[in-house]
Amino acid sequence: MKLADRVRVQSVKLLSDHWYTLKTTTFDYLRRDGRWQTQHRETYDRGNGAAILLYNLVQRSVVLTRQFRYPAFVNGQDALMVEVPAGLLDGAEPEECIRAEAEQEAGFRVRAPREVMRTYMSPGSVTERLHLFVAEYEPGDRIGAGGGLEAEGEDIEVFECGFDDALAMIDRAEIVDAKTILLLQYGALHLFPHIAG
Repeated sequence: MKLADRVRVQSVKLLSDHWYTLKTTTFDYLRRDGRWQTQHRETYDRGNGAAILLYNLVQRSVVLTRQFRYPAFVNGQDALMVEVPAGLLDGAEPEECIRAEAEQEAGFRVRAPREVMRTYMSPGSVTERLHLFVAEYEPGDRIGAGGGLEAEGEDIEVFECGFDDALAMIDRAEIVDAKTILLLQYGALHLFPHIAG
């Protein structure tokens, strides 16, 4: 049976359409035991996005950003968020989006991005699916200052970091952004050779 055959939407109510779209939905769900159960859920639709880990194997480094995230701040985050470059698709293809975001946020031209996974970061309430990319960079690929778009409230600091230092930042809870942790762990498993010692 298709999942779509197990869901019968009864009603959808728009709660907010200011920044992104928040809806509440009442639906019937066919449980595993064959009974239909009425459920109510809110969904926050901000569109899909893309993120990229820019890495340099020779330097054993990555490009990261620091920026203010208000929702994290109100939940107790008392430092700027350390993240990989990322952004919403806004109708663009994922690769097109991530090339533009890497240049806009980090100032780097992306030569050969490779999508390595797709993930839902908070599937219990947020509809967003993220396309996660990796791409090698060289020093000459830095073509601008980055920093994001002031008109969108972005004030992004860009920095290069040793890959092992970035992993240590996860251990010290200095990197708490899930997409960044996923991409750095992917790097540890698939991109950077292990150095014993």
